[in-house]
Amino acid sequence: MKRRRKIEEKDVKLNRICVDTSALIHGKITDLIRSKKLEKSEILIPELVIGELQAQASRGREIGFIGLEEIKKIRKLKDEHKLNLIFVGERPGYEDILLAKSGRIDALIQDVAKQNNAVLVTCDLLQGLVAQVQGIRVKYFESYKKKKKIKIEDFLSHDTMSIHLKEGAIPYAKRGKPGKIKFVALKKRPMKYEELEAIATEILDTARYEEDSFVELGLHGATVIQLKEKRISIARRPFSDGLEITLVRPIIKLTLDDYKLSGKLKNRLSEKAEGIIVAGPPGSGKSTFSASLAEFYFKQGKVVKTLEQPRDLQVPPEITQYAPLNGSFVKSANILLLVRPDYTIFDDVRNPKEFDIFSDMRLAGIGMIGVVHATDPVDAVQRFIGKIELGVIPHVIDTIIYVKDGKIERVYSLNLTVRVPSGMTEADLARPIVEVRDFETKSLEYEIYTYGEQTTVIPIKKEKKSALQKLAGDRIKTEIRRFDPSAKIEFLSDNNVIVKVGNKVIPMLIGKEGKTIKSIEDKLGISIEVQPFVESLGKQVKFDIHETGAYIVFSFGKKIPGKNANIYVDNEYLFSATIGRSGQIKISKGSDLGKSLLRAITNKKEIKVFI
Repeated sequence: MKRRRKIEEKDVKLNRICVDTSALIHGKITDLIRSKKLEKSEILIPELVIGELQAQASRGREIGFIGLEEIKKIRKLKDEHKLNLIFVGERPGYEDILLAKSGRIDALIQDVAKQNNAVLVTCDLLQGLVAQVQGIRVKYFESYKKKKKIKIEDFLSHDTMSIHLKEGAIPYAKRGKPGKIKFVALKKRPMKYEELEAIATEILDTARYEEDSFVELGLHGATVIQLKEKRISIARRPFSDGLEITLVRPIIKLTLDDYKLSGKLKNRLSEKAEGIIVAGPPGSGKSTFSASLAEFYFKQGKVVKTLEQPRDLQVPPEITQYAPLNGSFVKSANILLLVRPDYTIFDDVRNPKEFDIFSDMRLAGIGMIGVVHATDPVDAVQRFIGKIELGVIPHVIDTIIYVKDGKIERVYSLNLTVRVPSGMTEADLARPIVEVRDFETKSLEYEIYTYGEQTTVIPIKKEKKSALQKLAGDRIKTEIRRFDPSAKIEFLSDNNVIVKVGNKVIPMLIGKEGKTIKSIEDKLGISIEVQPFVESLGKQVKFDIHETGAYIVFSFGKKIPGKNANIYVDNEYLFSATIGRSGQIKISKGSDLGKSLLRAITNKKEIKVFI
């Protein structure tokens, strides 16, 4: 059992006191002055303390500004309470500041108190104990007393999403739930600076001493604190035009079942999706959904980590939450690559470097879920354009989930194909295209491709078929279905159509030197572009698939070693590999690809290979 250490204090008169840094930061001197315990007293502030506070402030730490602000308050109160304020000693040198953590400045402050026969006022237990050992009179105040409730929590109700406090302004809160939010005034009178300063000081004390609470970010004029599930931002001059405190917290915790996902989407999330973007406007419920997704993967037996600043996702304790290591997400990502998680939640991806990190980790084989601010689902893809190669985007992002008002509004899937863009007819305009399709209906929503030197995102308009198109469609089907009864026809315009047929049928439909398709075009008076059902370069080949030990083996004829094979499951691209000298491709059962193939074989899905 730990023994609680105490400082034994006799009645000490406070007619001459020497204050240290901790007493100023915690506001104990102004408390003593206002309670009239320092009437006509002499207050000694060592220049060492001023130097240490200045050093803290210059590094952007909030406590430095708080300590300096406390000295300003003492100066304002000294005449009213007949105090003698004296600055003594010398400023600390560079070496003193460097050795501050090892107790150099504390020792020098003790010397000042001893030389001036003053009572050392401190909130630092170790400082007080050492001073007492040296025979210095000490007045010790506990730096923090645990409270059931802090002042800012008085503004909270069960449905409060955020609180917005600013000096000289009426305090407001957002109450309700996503989609039904009200902006409510909490008081009729504006907040005073002194009120907000007291709230800010209490928040900082709580962050330093309470469990699951910490200062996430401390910069000149801006501090971000995480108090358990509450994220609090404190802004000061010169960053803001006045003292402002904002509290944000989640009001509901959901599981993936609460979102009532379709069975198709659930299967994709559990079996295939590994590059997921959760997009939506601020306050739409992106982080809440991401947290439920993290818990979903954890319950599936996956190792899940998060990258956050601040760390405010509501996840089980088994999911470790990482902040930027030494201020850098790059360093955090390097550690994560060594930890080897199955999935990482990146909340949220904002600047170009973070998009690079997301892409690098995904291409390294880690399943990634990125939270991105976007007003439209396709905006999430556009954020990646220019940061990574266009052809790489579908390998980084395979699923976009757009969340608004706490609900999933749209789900898109991405894939890469080579063809002529919609609306163009010339065959020599074929190029790599990133297709963005509605996940549930498979309808094409956007095409992303390079035109000249410009990457363009083109929305695909859905137009009703005209009577002429319906009539033409029947005639086209009659002609094409002689070659493939399951052929599909898509109109680009009244005079241009895309015909999708089985890969084996394409040579027969086109004919020698294109004569067959040309005769059909002349007969119907339209332009026809022939595309395969499975969009792959190459010819479909026969193969044998079987299990052997720890591998799934694809066996081909010995005439094709060294060829590149593209493997598809149910007409969806899975992976590419080079056929070995023995005419085989071996896939480890324990790998992600191996697991996907085993599921496909078990569920009797159609597997195709193109060379």
